[in-house]
Amino acid sequence: MLSNKEVEELLISVEAVLDGHFLLSSGKHAPRYVQCAKLLQHPELAEWVAKSLAERSEEFGKIDAVVGPALGGIVVSYEIARALRVRGMFSERDAEGNMTLRRGFEIAAGERILIVEDVVTTGGSSLEVARLVKEHGGVAVGIACIVDRRPEGTELPLSVIGAVRMQIPVYAPGNCPLCRRGIPYVKPGSKS
Repeated sequence: MLSNKEVEELLISVEAVLDGHFLLSSGKHAPRYVQCAKLLQHPELAEWVAKSLAERSEEFGKIDAVVGPALGGIVVSYEIARALRVRGMFSERDAEGNMTLRRGFEIAAGERILIVEDVVTTGGSSLEVARLVKEHGGVAVGIACIVDRRPEGTELPLSVIGAVRMQIPVYAPGNCPLCRRGIPYVKPGSKS
């Protein structure tokens, strides 16, 4: 199993850890962003990190399938599902912006589903997937992610395991010191 330090060093080595002024998909601002796609473009590294997360996910008990939200969770869900030897699926947004299962993906009643993400900050996307799993009769057992960057004290109704825990400050737009210094932000995430 990879240590927190090993995963952080791995992310830095592939230049996935970016410093600057970033607009997050939650609408909040941050001075650092982790672009996991820089890691996931290397199949051997994606497999290595996913295997470590699969080992850690044993704490959730039996897992029947894995679901990750598009776009960031697609590769991660595939790799963790492969490591666990279960089905891997992804959810995506419909025209109205609602999270949905498409492409013939199905969840049977009572199936135990692990939700996976590249990065968890507020947990919003993960919780949307959890609601979707419940609507389809499944049971969301927990959340696994490459980077758990939730602010200290942020609790979610599901347990979260991350390959790495990074404390990165987040700011409301009206309370952002980077904005006050006139530093323009960039929006690097997958949500538009």
